[in-house]
Amino acid sequence: MSSLKFCGDEIITGPGTLDTIREIVGQRFFIVTGRTALFRNGTIKRAEALLKEVAKDYDILSGIGANPSVCDVEAGLLKMKAFNPDVVIAIGGGSVLDAAKVMTLMCEYNGLTIEAIKAGQAPEKRERIKLVAIPSTSGTASEVTRAAVITFPEENIKIGLKTKAFIPDLAILDGELTLSMPPDVIVESGMDALTHGLEAMINKSADDFTKTMAKGAVEGLLKYLRQSFESGDIKSRQHVHNFSCLAGFAFQNAGLGMDHGIAHAFGGRFGTSHGLLNAIALPYVLEYNGQDPQVAEELEQLSRLIGKNIIDEIKELNKTFEIPSSFQAAGIPEEEFKANYDELLKNSLMGSTQRNPIKMDAAKMDKVLTSIYYGEKKF
Repeated sequence: MSSLKFCGDEIITGPGTLDTIREIVGQRFFIVTGRTALFRNGTIKRAEALLKEVAKDYDILSGIGANPSVCDVEAGLLKMKAFNPDVVIAIGGGSVLDAAKVMTLMCEYNGLTIEAIKAGQAPEKRERIKLVAIPSTSGTASEVTRAAVITFPEENIKIGLKTKAFIPDLAILDGELTLSMPPDVIVESGMDALTHGLEAMINKSADDFTKTMAKGAVEGLLKYLRQSFESGDIKSRQHVHNFSCLAGFAFQNAGLGMDHGIAHAFGGRFGTSHGLLNAIALPYVLEYNGQDPQVAEELEQLSRLIGKNIIDEIKELNKTFEIPSSFQAAGIPEEEFKANYDELLKNSLMGSTQRNPIKMDAAKMDKVLTSIYYGEKKF
């Protein structure tokens, strides 16, 4: 039996749809956003003007950076509680959306801790505070998923906290917000979305619904991602925005795999971009998982669909986007890799790796990690 939930109450998509925040029911709006990008391009000013236009009270929490930590969430929560919102609007990349999800749930349930959420003791729904997610990057699909990735510094790992209560009530996919993304963000967020689609597609838990969504997302991303990077036109940006979200529908119901488990381990230790780590690891992970007959068949079918070998296509994309071919080439020092290896190996086996098509143990993961780090196949 499958129990599927793809989004909250509504998804609004299309260029210019940021304007629909004027129609959201509520009076006290709390905006959660990042450091500078959306202030520079005028998005936050525009959101403020829209709220003023309909006489809403609002406050802004800014400064959420990449890889938000437990401390970041707890600090932001204090300001959110002081304002006491009935609507939270998260505008930004996946890190902003993830932090806002956790803050909002903790704000609604006074006394709820991150440790309790981590232990699987989170409530499964919100009733008092409406959560609106407006992504400015096309990658994480946090606007429709039940996961929120938070860094736990004491453990040097990112952990995907999960509860249905994290799923935003409203997602607004306005492709215009992506037009000012810098090239590295376009590439890394797009490859993150592609990894979501591929890992969901080959997951043993994927059913007819999630497999079809994942495959459609992968096909769409392969069609428009290069164009989005090279020309940056609104049509391709909106398509990538939509297909990223579709990949989110798939992976939150089917699960991911060891590419994400590895990326969370290395990102938690070194602070390296999540999308970059995913992109580097993806060809190795697909090739390793292709040893499973069911996965091999899925990849072969996808290759026929796109007209070329999917692993070769990923390698070509990485070259086009100037993504390094190994973690070492990405700047992770060898001495630090070796010094922290036991921790990296242990953490790489956690999280999404538990859902990998091939069940992983320390010996298997050792071969995969050394392959990805040095850029030489060891399996």
